[in-house]
Amino acid sequence: MTCYLNGEFLPLEDAKIPVLDRGFLFGDGVYEVIPVYDREPLRLEGHWARLARSLGELRIDNPHTDAEWTALFRELVARQSFGDQSVYLQVTRGVAKRDHAFPKDVRPTVFMMSNPLSTPTATQVEQGVSAVTATDNRWYRCDVKSTALLANVLLRQIAVDHGAAETVLLRNGFLTEGSASNVFAVKDGTILTPAKSHLLLPGVTSDLIVDLAAGAHLPLQFCDVPETLLRSADELWLTSASREVLAITTLDGRPVGNGVPGPIFRRMHGLFQAAKRRPLNAAAA
Repeated sequence: MTCYLNGEFLPLEDAKIPVLDRGFLFGDGVYEVIPVYDREPLRLEGHWARLARSLGELRIDNPHTDAEWTALFRELVARQSFGDQSVYLQVTRGVAKRDHAFPKDVRPTVFMMSNPLSTPTATQVEQGVSAVTATDNRWYRCDVKSTALLANVLLRQIAVDHGAAETVLLRNGFLTEGSASNVFAVKDGTILTPAKSHLLLPGVTSDLIVDLAAGAHLPLQFCDVPETLLRSADELWLTSASREVLAITTLDGRPVGNGVPGPIFRRMHGLFQAAKRRPLNAAAA
């Protein structure tokens, strides 16, 4: 499997970084995960925009223009033997003597790798998945797609420990997102999701869901989603680059709605499956 590291394409097992890389020492970096269908990326420009924003918030110089990123990305995709891919991209502040303060004149470390894209199984789509809730105890800059993911790792493990697919997070009694996903609720025919803020990551996949809902004239509102509404929702969905859009049919051991994927989810899932193979959406923001 071929990866990219600091200007060179090479076998993944040969890729090495210095131990003084700030990504290794501090989690001082950002990342993106980009789904690729039949070698065509989904909403690539949206990922470049989010990457640039995350880098800007951490005051790391963006090492490439969008055109340069796209050329590197497409070369990496072309070098893999499989068509449907999940491309992981990471940029750290770079290598410097260990010090909390930003080093001067340091070059960012750029790493990219690709793996076969693993999407939900037919059983998961037809039956939905289970989730558990937990208190969102992460930092207050969840809008930055940082590599410092220990809190997310611990929260995700709660789901694993309970045999569930995801941990749905609540802060001060309101929904934020999942440990590795965005979350939508459906109540009385309207799709509900929290507005973008520093408390949750703006999802490129969730943006696609919003656009698909608008195109299909499905009512959607950005609003606070209290825990009471979350637990009484007719439908719950999670969205992410690899999970696409997936129904949550059990929450904390109790059925969501009728305990099966609902009609609005099925409509949205069909819209998503059509959109992800549409060539032009690779350039949609």
